[in-house]
Amino acid sequence: MSGILAVISEYNPFHNGHLKHLAYSKQLTKADFSIAIITGNFVQRGDTSIVDKWTKAEMALKAGFDIVIELPTIYAISSAENFAEGAIKILNSLGIVDYLSFGSELGEISPLNDLANLLYKEPKELSLLINQYVKTGISYPKARETALMQFLGNSPRHKQALNSPNNILGIEYLKALKKYKSPIKPITIKREYSEHNSTTIKKGIASSTAIRTLIQKNKNIHTLVPFETYELLEKQIQEGKIISSLAVFEKEIIYALRRMTLSEIASLPDVSEGLENKIKMAANNYNHLDELIENIKSKRFTQSRIQRILLYALLNISQKDMNGSRKIVPYVRILGFNKHGKKIVSAIAKQNPKTHVIISVKKFMENTPDIRLQNMLAKDILATNIYTLGYQNNPIANLDYTHKIVEVE
Repeated sequence: MSGILAVISEYNPFHNGHLKHLAYSKQLTKADFSIAIITGNFVQRGDTSIVDKWTKAEMALKAGFDIVIELPTIYAISSAENFAEGAIKILNSLGIVDYLSFGSELGEISPLNDLANLLYKEPKELSLLINQYVKTGISYPKARETALMQFLGNSPRHKQALNSPNNILGIEYLKALKKYKSPIKPITIKREYSEHNSTTIKKGIASSTAIRTLIQKNKNIHTLVPFETYELLEKQIQEGKIISSLAVFEKEIIYALRRMTLSEIASLPDVSEGLENKIKMAANNYNHLDELIENIKSKRFTQSRIQRILLYALLNISQKDMNGSRKIVPYVRILGFNKHGKKIVSAIAKQNPKTHVIISVKKFMENTPDIRLQNMLAKDILATNIYTLGYQNNPIANLDYTHKIVEVE
């Protein structure tokens, strides 16, 4: 089996821009098969997915992917670095992927690769500069960006590469490919018409943020997404299974923080420098998520970082769990496939029989001897169980055990 393309995305939800990216990626690589690695019910900026992971998998399959794999929750809601490393470790473990295609605002690989090389090697002078800027009270991403620019002599070409979120995530993919000595060839495709988090609509293309906002306002989005995506979204709306934002779980989050001790909050990932005190005080004094976040965030601790910390508290993810995720190769959790995707599963098993491919969650939890992988999957199960609490109708638990793999003809 040859010519296999992979894409890592959130598809929250899948839209016309994603469809163009997939079509162009297939055209450039001449790939015969395509794999999507997607986030599950919670996403990297510390928020909820607007629909569940199986619905997103069906969107991707109906748009032309052959197989959809879930990025485990612990990576999906982590920093850009751990997000990228988790996904790349999965792709490497398959042993059959030829290309990785990602979107970027820049649209060219060279300056992104320069920065990835520099961050992978991280010379001592760069490390010292980063630490120097962190001490000024700014966030780590901003400190890293400032240090890199100083190290590179304020190169306009590289400054542009560091100014946009998709570029930054692309740099992390490239860095991870180097770290794990991956043979996968990266390509990048310029993101056009709609920037990340933009609310503008141009030529039938809108960002996922804009589309989610329109859905929340009960506006029609049929011209912005493929027809199959529109149908699936309409079905989820009618069934009361749209989760609009993290605010849906504000009471659960505040309850979790009020229940936790200061030392337990301090043991959450991304909590440092006494931030646990500020979090505990805010949780004890506010009942609404926006007020909670507003009273915790600062120049150093951005809103996205705070929201990820709140998710860690909600999903019972500790720094120990996060450290463990960096030391293991995750499982391959299949969410859905078509007839070509079934061939990919067979090819994975043949190419690398040691890869942990999950078709049945029940069998995996009963039979795997690796406690670390069991614990990682347990977080995915908990994430689904909490996510369904937000449904207006039929908020049942244990869907990871009962929901069938999505099959598309």
